[in-house]
Amino acid sequence: MKITFLGTGTSQGVPVISCSCRVCTSTNNKDNRLRSSIMIEHEEKVFVIDSGPDFRQQMLRENVKRLDALIFTHSHKDHTAGMDDIRAFNFFMQKPMEVYATDFTQQKLREEFPYIFNKSDYPGIPELNFHSINGDTNFFIEGLEIIPIKVLHYKMPVLGFRFGNFTYITDANQIPAEEKKKIQGSKILVLNALQMEPHISHFTLAEAIEVAKELNAETTYFTHISHRLGLDDEVSLNLPIGVHLSYDGLQLIL
Repeated sequence: MKITFLGTGTSQGVPVISCSCRVCTSTNNKDNRLRSSIMIEHEEKVFVIDSGPDFRQQMLRENVKRLDALIFTHSHKDHTAGMDDIRAFNFFMQKPMEVYATDFTQQKLREEFPYIFNKSDYPGIPELNFHSINGDTNFFIEGLEIIPIKVLHYKMPVLGFRFGNFTYITDANQIPAEEKKKIQGSKILVLNALQMEPHISHFTLAEAIEVAKELNAETTYFTHISHRLGLDDEVSLNLPIGVHLSYDGLQLIL
């Protein structure tokens, strides 16, 4: 299994429009972050978690020629806004896109992209098949078992996912004790770490480090990173052993 970090930034991305801070003007490519998303390649099948506003750019950068399924963590626009660009995969693969999301997220997608669902016969609109998932039931895509993990993004339910020994969680500031049991034993954990200062709906760096220590994965990568976290080089110097900042384009082989 290969994991590619398509984007590791927060909702505004990094650099932030009009910002002249040290991070947004950094010449280190690791400080440039598109909106958070990952790609999973497993036995010649390709899955993407979340299609944010940078989805098209991410697919072109990684030269993705096929996409077998799109999986959503939740309905916020920085995770869904690029869904229209599945049209290219519809055309070249000659089939609808398989989309996995909770019923709530599906409803929000219907509201955000009404032209897909209004039974229009206009050519060129995205074609998709919805599959309902929830936080209590494991599901399979192309033979790969996926364990959903329920987390909270302030008061909003969000799903993380475990694939074998790999767990991915973004947009969270609470992980219930029962859900932490699903994560135990992961070799690689990806967890959001927004910034240094407290935030209403995201883990801070210090909070994410404490969660990483508790869950005790062999390696932890932080994602969904804001320009307010600081420069990649400087933050990385002070991270515990086995804990790293992820960056756009990072690839892991499991």
